[in-house]
Amino acid sequence: MPTIIKRLTMQGLVNVVFKAGSLLDAAQHEPRAGVYTVGKTYQRTKSLLFDEHLSRLQDSARRQGFSLKYDPTQLRSALRLMIVESNYGDVRFRISVAADAPDDALISIEPFQPPSPHLIERGARCITSTATRQSPAAKSSEWMHRRRALEAAQPADIYETFLLDAQGNLLEGASSNVYVILDGELHTAPAGVLAGISRMIVLAVCDRIVPLRPLAPNVSEFDHFSEVFLSSSSRGIIPVVELDGKVIGDGRVGATTLALRAAYQRWVDDHLEEL
Repeated sequence: MPTIIKRLTMQGLVNVVFKAGSLLDAAQHEPRAGVYTVGKTYQRTKSLLFDEHLSRLQDSARRQGFSLKYDPTQLRSALRLMIVESNYGDVRFRISVAADAPDDALISIEPFQPPSPHLIERGARCITSTATRQSPAAKSSEWMHRRRALEAAQPADIYETFLLDAQGNLLEGASSNVYVILDGELHTAPAGVLAGISRMIVLAVCDRIVPLRPLAPNVSEFDHFSEVFLSSSSRGIIPVVELDGKVIGDGRVGATTLALRAAYQRWVDDHLEEL
């Protein structure tokens, strides 16, 4: 099924002049100067924290030096219309706004493919990189383009690349947030990372499962990592069992990660809303 891409203008939805087979392919047609957000729908037309997605989009634009001018109500209605007309069921969507056209929004949707049960059961293999983001608190289109090089360089069996700072602190993934269970506490970088929508949910549900320590885990402590996982809006929580070729803990998906994943899903089910 092709990716559906339309531009929302003050006059409504209009077709674009390019085509793409996926959101990933569509990104190459988007300008580097701009901002974006990515999410998914549930039960076809239900969303999760959609207003927060738009608020972060506005905040990202402000950090990039411009202000968004589109109508949020019109945007919500346009996305819903595209989903209904597509007959795709649940979709993964991206909303992008260019810095030189802040009153327009580019809306792209594709059929949502959930993470495989095998991935959740066995866990993901990941690697690290010292690549840096100029403005990590902003979801910028420039980073969307730059991270394509990281993703292209990943071996076929690697799921995600995590970013390290100069001191070896584990900050975030190229398209996710990252967490480590260390000495019975949940460690995650408190700054220098994107405030992910999924991260907000993880932090909301963790208090009854594991104490939170807002501190970036350092790879020098790797031998003491008992569990690692990542999160993103479209994937939820994904267990990680190997990093840079080294097994984490006993190499199996941990009980704390699975408990957090279950709590995350319950939180999602309780907070869905219609577009």
